[in-house]
Amino acid sequence: MADEHGDGGAPARVAFLGGESEAPQCPALRRPGKVTVRYNRRELQRRLDLEEWIDESLHELFACDEEEMPELEIDIDELLDLSNDEKRKEALREILQDCSNSPEEFMSELLARIKGMRKLSHHRK
Repeated sequence: MADEHGDGGAPARVAFLGGESEAPQCPALRRPGKVTVRYNRRELQRRLDLEEWIDESLHELFACDEEEMPELEIDIDELLDLSNDEKRKEALREILQDCSNSPEEFMSELLARIKGMRKLSHHRK
């Protein structure tokens, strides 16, 4: 039976030859791969915070439980696609037409919050 540690007291290395011209490298010695990040974390966190605020505000606006909440989709990217705040308000009024409370304060706050935001996705139509 061969010595477990080989000649120098260090554990013996086993290499399987399968067409590789070089000995395999240890994972710790590999060069780190490049990662491309399209959006920075601050933008993503701002978007997440805005979506949570929208959800909470809609519950307050409709004054109902989650089970009774109508299916609404406020797409921030679609709002950002519109050329000005008046068009954005028109789109929001259409979405919120079944709301019994006035959505004006919500719409103004939402438009203030999206100022300076960039689109995160490209819509395919």
